Amino acid sequence: MTNETPLWEVFIRPRNGLAHRHCGSLHAADAEMALQAARDVYTRRGEGTSIWVVPSAEITASDPKDKDELFEPTADKIYRHPTFYDIPDEVGHM
Repeated sequence: MTNETPLWEVFIRPRNGLAHRHCGSLHAADAEMALQAARDVYTRRGEGTSIWVVPSAEITASDPKDKDELFEPTADKIYRHPTFYDIPDEVGHM
């Protein structure tokens, strides 16, 4: 058993937006300490309205080498691409 302090991923929701964005990582003993550290490190200028901290060990991510396997199936569904549709001139710039 190791005594390493867990790594946490930090997500901040800015005042002018609705989506949380990943802004970095930090080490903390528990979730409460991670929130406090994230506040101190990533919102020093009051740039956030909400903070999420997630243990890095709990994140499941795809491997970049599996990109073709995961994302290639979308290529055969051309109806999902915006180029499949004709946009009337009166709609303007989209």
